[in-house]
Amino acid sequence: MALSPPLPVGPVLSGAEKLDEVTRLMNILEVDLKEKTLLPPKRNATLEELKVHTRSIEDADPMLTKRGISILCQHSFKGNSLTTARGALKCLANVMLLDPSTRQIFVDLGYAPKAAERLKNDNRDDEFLGSRLLFLTTYETNLDFEDLFENHQLAESINTNLSRHAKIFSKAGPKTPVPVFTTLALSETLKLLFNLTQFYPHQAPTFTKSLLYILKILANIKVPTPPLQPPVTYLINSLLNLDLEDKKARNFTQNPLFPKFDPNNNADRLIKILDSSVRQYKAEQLEQLATPLASLIRKMYDFAPDTVKFHMRSLLLPSNEERAQPLGKSNTLSAHLLRLSTSPVAPGLRETVSNLLFELSDRDATSFVRNVGYGFASGFLLTHDLPVPENALEAWSTGASDETDPLLEDPGERITNINGVEINPVTGQRRDKEPTDTGVEMTQEEKEMEAERLFILFERRVT
Repeated sequence: MALSPPLPVGPVLSGAEKLDEVTRLMNILEVDLKEKTLLPPKRNATLEELKVHTRSIEDADPMLTKRGISILCQHSFKGNSLTTARGALKCLANVMLLDPSTRQIFVDLGYAPKAAERLKNDNRDDEFLGSRLLFLTTYETNLDFEDLFENHQLAESINTNLSRHAKIFSKAGPKTPVPVFTTLALSETLKLLFNLTQFYPHQAPTFTKSLLYILKILANIKVPTPPLQPPVTYLINSLLNLDLEDKKARNFTQNPLFPKFDPNNNADRLIKILDSSVRQYKAEQLEQLATPLASLIRKMYDFAPDTVKFHMRSLLLPSNEERAQPLGKSNTLSAHLLRLSTSPVAPGLRETVSNLLFELSDRDATSFVRNVGYGFASGFLLTHDLPVPENALEAWSTGASDETDPLLEDPGERITNINGVEINPVTGQRRDKEPTDTGVEMTQEEKEMEAERLFILFERRVT
């Protein structure tokens, strides 16, 4: 059957013209499967021409049917030329991205295992395309990924590809740019890893060895400005579902999160990214972008060695120097976090940051109030049914008691004194740095009434 050659790449067609052209190209590719009518250069050119029309699925119906997907899959996986296969895979990936219904067709035709096998190639194009196809099939299909894990070494292929990226980024360092397509391949692998650990949590331990590779990449990658962009965001997200403590797989004698050469190294890296982020994004943007990062830092703190915990507290909690003014008023990282902990436009991040600050306070309500001030602590404590320190508002109204047994710790004393310096338990500011009140001093009864009024206002705020 004689068919016309493809038109040279030109302006993107639409409407009937595009439909006719897509139909013609698909017919050429179908006949070629049966009769080998095209030489490799012509076959590749035909696929390149078809790819132009996959930028939109409007008027591209011949590609969206079972017949169309089958034609693309056969050129992707059954030929001898990797160049041809990659050209067809690009068309297939674009179609499956834009039209979710084609993903189940791809699965029903039985090509998902072949995509998993393609990940075994040490090639960034194959990694990108294979990972993207499998990533897309994690949505709106009934693909049995267990078969890919058990019979097609899916986890091993992903771990191997991440180890290759770790070598690439370690060799390049943060000052040497890595090829764009290498970064794109990394992003697709990380997206697939996240979805697999999210939807198949029992398989997460099979990826624990990649913890080391991901951290190496994160340590050597050049962080963009602003920082929370791919692949940095994908690196962070991919860590969230992994067994960070390595409790199940037991891959490491030394947890790579806290390397022997510098146990603070990864904590510093993540906190530095967080610090840059809170300064360069609005709260509305941080809600989506920074919540995973704050969650990861919190998880890391939970099982960090004591020396690393101390270091993380020094970076994330208000310093004594900040108490020269009410907490949350300065431009430090801790002040930004305090403001985010009460942000009305970032509820998810607000909750995550509040939990992080509470963890940094050893999950102790009195230490929490001491560290951040009752003004920032009250809402979190009340919404989580955590007991408010009995002496918190009493300490605000009366000061720490001088009649307490010196052998017993007074919670009010813990809240109102830091290193022997008296602080305001509500604002966290040093008393000696507060503005001088030139008005009439409140009586004891008025202080107690004001304390009760504040408590009522706090309760109303969280109900």
